[in-house]
Amino acid sequence: MKDQNCAYCMREERGELLDAFGIFICELSVSSLILFKEQSHPGRCIVAYKDHVSELVDLTEEERNAFFADVARAAKAIHAAFHPDKVNYGAYGDTGRHLHFHLVPKYKDGFEWGGVFQMDPKQKTLADGEYQDMIARIKAEL
Repeated sequence: MKDQNCAYCMREERGELLDAFGIFICELSVSSLILFKEQSHPGRCIVAYKDHVSELVDLTEEERNAFFADVARAAKAIHAAFHPDKVNYGAYGDTGRHLHFHLVPKYKDGFEWGGVFQMDPKQKTLADGEYQDMIARIKAEL
């Protein structure tokens, strides 16, 4: 099931929705891995479930376990590629209502250490080549 106005659902058909905030990295077992364009936390990604569901409770136990396995796989790749001191996990979606997790690497001497990360502070965007380098680093660790 797809929502025609959802960036995660329409990633292939209408990429401009996703292009507003992210860059597709790859498919995982039951989700998509997306690099968040705002990179004040180097390596920040989103893991979005394959179907347009709103809540974890909308998944069967098997689906939920597979989704969390994808989240863990992505987090492990982020740790290996960028060596953060901690990865924060955020699940939001009051308006979008598509199940996804933000994986936000935090660095002791970096932006917002010790505080809650902002959803889209527009602090730091990168050149296309820098995004592609980050994507290559993540893919190498998956």
